[in-house]
Amino acid sequence: MKILYFHQHFSTPSGSAGTRSYAMARALIAAGHDVTMICGLSGGTKTGLTSAPVKGKLTGTVDGINIIAFDLPYSNKDGFFKRAVTFLKFGAKSVGVAMTHKYDLVFATTTPLTAGIPGIFARWLRRKPFVFEVRDLWPELPKAMGVITNPVVLWAMGVLEFVSYRSAHHCIGLAPGIVDGIKARGVEDKNVTLIPNGCDIEMFKKGSETPTRPAGLNLDKTLAIYTGTHGFANGLHSVVYAAKVLQARGRHDIDIALIGQGVKKDALMEEAKAAELTNLHFYPPVPKTELTRFMAGADCGLQILANVPAFYYGTSPNKFFDYISAGLPVVTNYPGWVADMVEGEDCGKSCVADNPDALADALEYIADNKTKLPQMGDNALTLAQREFDRNKLADTFVAVLETTARDKGVI
Repeated sequence: MKILYFHQHFSTPSGSAGTRSYAMARALIAAGHDVTMICGLSGGTKTGLTSAPVKGKLTGTVDGINIIAFDLPYSNKDGFFKRAVTFLKFGAKSVGVAMTHKYDLVFATTTPLTAGIPGIFARWLRRKPFVFEVRDLWPELPKAMGVITNPVVLWAMGVLEFVSYRSAHHCIGLAPGIVDGIKARGVEDKNVTLIPNGCDIEMFKKGSETPTRPAGLNLDKTLAIYTGTHGFANGLHSVVYAAKVLQARGRHDIDIALIGQGVKKDALMEEAKAAELTNLHFYPPVPKTELTRFMAGADCGLQILANVPAFYYGTSPNKFFDYISAGLPVVTNYPGWVADMVEGEDCGKSCVADNPDALADALEYIADNKTKLPQMGDNALTLAQREFDRNKLADTFVAVLETTARDKGVI
């Protein structure tokens, strides 16, 4: 069957962004389906297309995936209004594709929530099967974080959320709390499937062959690594505070590396500079193929988020799954299903939220128990292989789309 796949932030492994959509599209192609990916141009993403935009878009085929990339540059450093306009523009252009292309099924994945707009049009105006994947609960999360407070905007987002969920023939949630949130909007249990972010086990296995540390870091020190966005939701100020605590304690044997970009990065760097921290280091984002080597050279991975209760069971963080794919012990600073796995599987340490001393204690534990780290790493990899192997999750993903299409008489 022919599938239209909408993901504004699509990236191949050559980029520094998540590659779930790349893996799922490849799985659909391996199952005999034709996939056209509609995306934008986001900071950190790499579509694999190298030609210049023509009439506002790039087109081509990369690894069997037909790609339509709209020339809508986006960065998480952009202000709220600019990002909102970009999201709406992508939604409008996507509707144009959904209304004119020949296809059998439309699949759309957030973020942003506006990704569901073409699916709504496809469902009601073209009577096409529509599967909607939810990576974050909107507007619940931005409301809980205080990022969006305008009641009109929150109401509009709530309407779009409700219409998107109820228009989809099937919804996929990436975390238990997301699945519960979808069901709370009136979607029947049978029409919701949990498919969390997965583990690229083979990619990280290859990366472990050449372990590397970011430039300037001492090989003799314990290294905690964070790989991802430096935004409001990530709460990385807690890492700065923990670095201050460690330095005050005289723990000069521990380094922390933050790799990535985001709207809060400059402020974090200024804070670290003002505190004269010598144990906290900032690096630009790198392609995931290079990131695998950095993880192989680290002692633990940092899974950090702001202390927002909606995050506890309502996120499926790429970083965590990358860490355990690499067999890397994890230190997390908030409760929830990730912390439950870290403690339950003995693959790292979890600590009390909003407590820099507790985070510093966890990092000291990693540094002082080097003999336990190999077993923690093995436990992490076992969890990745048993529960989150992306190949197995992709099989479930393909089955959901095929079943939805079959139920609607497409195949």
